Amino acid sequence: MEFKFFYHFGRFILMIKGMFSRPENMRMYWKEFMHQCTDIGVGSLGIVFIISLFLGAVTTVQTAYQLVAGFIPKSTIAQIVRDTLILELAPTMVCIVLGGVVGSKIASELGNMRISEQIDAQEIMGINTKAYLIGPKILAALITIPCLVVIAAFLGIWGGLQAGMLSGIISSEEYMKGLRAAFDGYNVFVMLSKAFTYSFIISSIPAYYGYNVTGGALEIGRASTKAVVVSCILILFTDYLLAAMLL
Repeated sequence: MEFKFFYHFGRFILMIKGMFSRPENMRMYWKEFMHQCTDIGVGSLGIVFIISLFLGAVTTVQTAYQLVAGFIPKSTIAQIVRDTLILELAPTMVCIVLGGVVGSKIASELGNMRISEQIDAQEIMGINTKAYLIGPKILAALITIPCLVVIAAFLGIWGGLQAGMLSGIISSEEYMKGLRAAFDGYNVFVMLSKAFTYSFIISSIPAYYGYNVTGGALEIGRASTKAVVVSCILILFTDYLLAAMLL
C-alpha cells in the first residue's frame, strides 16, 4: 500500500514537473487554454447555478427551524447563511460536485486519447503532451473554478433571501440587515484559498489518472471513477487542513 502511494505520488510530481517547459507554439497553447476555460467554466455554470440556489434556500429554512427562541433576532439567520455559504458550502460542496463533473470529463478525455494512441502520436511529433494537454486544463481550472465559487456564494445568499421571503420566515429588510452585520472580509480569503486548492485537485488528479491509463476502454471508466473518488477524498482532507490552519 505504501509502495503504491509513493509510486503514484512520484509519477504525479514528474507529470507536474513535465508541464513547465517552453511552449513550442504559444498560439496553440493559448487556443487550448481558452477552449478549456470555456469547457470547464461556462460548461459548469448551469449545475453551479442550481446547486447554489438550493443550498442557500435549504440553509435559510433549516437555520430558521433551529432558531426557535423568540429573543434571537431574525437577522441572525442571514448572518449564519452568509458565513456558512462563504466558509464551507460554496467552496467545498460546489467543488465536490465539480470534481465529479469536470474530473470525470478530464480523465475520460485524456484516457481516450491515450488508448487511441493520440498522445503517442503527438509525442512522436515532438510535442510536450504534458504541457499541451494537462497544463491548459490545470490553469483553466485555477482561473474559472474560483470564479464559479464566488458566483455560487452570491447565488446561495440570494437563494436564501428568496426562500426566506417566499416562506414568510424573514423579510428582505431583516435579511439585508443580517448580511451587513459583523461581516469579516477574512472569510472571503478563506473561501478563495479553498477554491484555488480544490481547483488544483479537481484538475490535476483526474489528469494524472487519465494520462496514465493502460489497457482498453474498460480501464477508461475505472480511471474516471478512481479519479473522482480520490479527488473528493482529497478535497475533504484538505478542507479540514485549511480550516485548522486558517481559522
